Amino acid sequence: MDRVPVLALGDVLLVSIQVDLEDQLALRLQDDLSERIVATGARGVIIDITALDIVDSFVGRMLATIAAISRVLDAETIVVGMRPAVAITLVELGLPLRGIRTALNVELGLAMLRAARQESTLEEPGGEGAPAAEPTAS
Repeated sequence: MDRVPVLALGDVLLVSIQVDLEDQLALRLQDDLSERIVATGARGVIIDITALDIVDSFVGRMLATIAAISRVLDAETIVVGMRPAVAITLVELGLPLRGIRTALNVELGLAMLRAARQESTLEEPGGEGAPAAEPTAS
């Protein structure tokens, strides 16, 4: 059975879907990707769907499920390369992909992940933007 390749780029996993996703292939991608997130400690996932001309409700739900699984595993998912016809189809199917961020291309998707990572670093206690702890009197 074929597999969709999952490439590691630092702490980001890149999935470039170049074939029509049949149900079994989509399910295998879901499993492979979740295993790779855990194995690599990836903090981001980019799914490039530039080559997809059409999607059905199953593929739309699969993208949403992958994003949800990634979030639980502490990785953010960004779908890139969505064609207008695909976006229209997803909305018409009632699958607006809530919770999934999108970008026009891989470069912009990587930039979004970097910006989100910097933002979360600033929000963490003791992060770069956190105020210094007040000294305590002894």
